[in-house]
Amino acid sequence: MPLSLETLPSQAHAVTDLTGSAYGIAALVAFILAYLLVVVEDLLKLRKSKPVIMASGIIWILVALAAGPHGDVSGKVKEHVADFAELFLFLMVAMAYVHALTERHVFLRLNSVLVSSGAGLRTLFWATGCLAFVLSPVADNMTTALVLGAVVVSVGRGRPAFIAAGCTNVVVAANAGGAFSPFGDITTLMVWQAGKVETMRFLEIFIPSLVSWLVPAIVMSLSLPKIKPEPLKEEVKLGQGWWVVVLLFTATIATATLFHVLLHLPPFLGMMTGLGYYLIYGYICRVRSSKFQKGEPVDALSAVAHVEWDTLLFFFGVIMCVGGLAELGYLELASTKFYDGLGAFWANVCVGLLSAVVDNVPVMFAVLGMDPNMDPNEWLLVTLTAGIGGSLLSVGSAAGVALMGVARKEYTFMAHLKWTPIIAAGFAMGVYTLKLMHGMHN
Repeated sequence: MPLSLETLPSQAHAVTDLTGSAYGIAALVAFILAYLLVVVEDLLKLRKSKPVIMASGIIWILVALAAGPHGDVSGKVKEHVADFAELFLFLMVAMAYVHALTERHVFLRLNSVLVSSGAGLRTLFWATGCLAFVLSPVADNMTTALVLGAVVVSVGRGRPAFIAAGCTNVVVAANAGGAFSPFGDITTLMVWQAGKVETMRFLEIFIPSLVSWLVPAIVMSLSLPKIKPEPLKEEVKLGQGWWVVVLLFTATIATATLFHVLLHLPPFLGMMTGLGYYLIYGYICRVRSSKFQKGEPVDALSAVAHVEWDTLLFFFGVIMCVGGLAELGYLELASTKFYDGLGAFWANVCVGLLSAVVDNVPVMFAVLGMDPNMDPNEWLLVTLTAGIGGSLLSVGSAAGVALMGVARKEYTFMAHLKWTPIIAAGFAMGVYTLKLMHGMHN
């Protein structure tokens, strides 16, 4: 006889506990197996979206069987799809603009300027770290890490210790920088879109984020020799209309923010309006190219076609998996064990430590699904810890995983692990700084 599930509002606790049932156990096993395949993605050459999409289908089959013929499973699926749709549309536009800037060699030009500067190793260490901290709130942390990691590898040829320290510094800075912007990281975007923290309050994470990066950066920089490598001559020509795309991207971010703050409309709607800016620009370029028979027309839709579809589909699988587990009662159980048992402060610290091992997206989505009774200060804390916690290990963030592919020999899991104690000290100092700012209790 099928078990019954009670109706759930979006991102709310499950009422019926099916965690000990055959359906619940099977669903949890499916999710764990899928995530293990995600962890060994590079080893198996299996894209991370595939196992979680399969697992999401299996989990919802189990939810439907548990609910029986009279359960409103279809309605619940649609609620979770709506959560994904907002995230998907926002990220799709952001990724399209990043691709458009990449096509116009904006990031390559930045690389070229740094590589040919002739600055010393310590200066380049700080320059790449600072730029990673500044760029990641706008561009995603993986793109930021790839661009600046390439600089570290280029100027550090023959100096493996510098490459290891420089790449570690870029990863820590990129993750820290993304934590204080509503759209600097997927987790901050999720918290922002869920309405847990007001837009301007994210800036309160700036100083704790800065502290979490500066503590390990200062120690790592002292280990570097005072050497001035030979400048490399690399000249990169910017593509047609690069400055227009930069302006349109800036206008798009501003539009999304204004939609949310002034009109109380979902941020993704502002981003989609911003995509319209770029599509109209592409149309104008095509008309002018045809009229004056010169220049290359801009194919605006190609930028959309080249977004990171594997990443977006991975988010779909994760959100649907976690949503299905929520229907079976797992988020209610986790909320009781963590937030009711440890208290909000230590539970949020544990979220950051967990994000060093498990991708912070499913961790944050689980927290939002638990919807613990926290004030905005505590939501700021979990946003900070989820953002900077991934820096503890090289596999804890997309930035670290990406750089392990770029600097395969020098920047490894063990090379990053060497600096984990001091990164953990930065993590603790960042959390303590935010705690002091808001007078939070343990």
